[in-house]
Amino acid sequence: MTEPRLPPWSGSEGKACYLITADDGGPVSRLADTTEAVQLGMGSELLAHARELLPDAPRGELRHLAECLTDALADALRVAGSRGRRLQRLD
Repeated sequence: MTEPRLPPWSGSEGKACYLITADDGGPVSRLADTTEAVQLGMGSELLAHARELLPDAPRGELRHLAECLTDALADALRVAGSRGRRLQRLD
């Protein structure tokens, strides 16, 4: 058994849920892998689009919020990518 995994979705009432599988994985584990890959791809596309649009956006609170969200998304993608590389090394 591996340590519990936090899948890319929430449990009932939005609470965290954990996936416990054998080392070889199973259908739910593969679904979590696929969902994470889709989320990372969408995040990368969103980040590129935001970085393209933000320099010409007018100053103000919305722009500041968008810049902060862009930075936060970049950090999250970096962490998620790192986790994915660590998981690949275990294969």
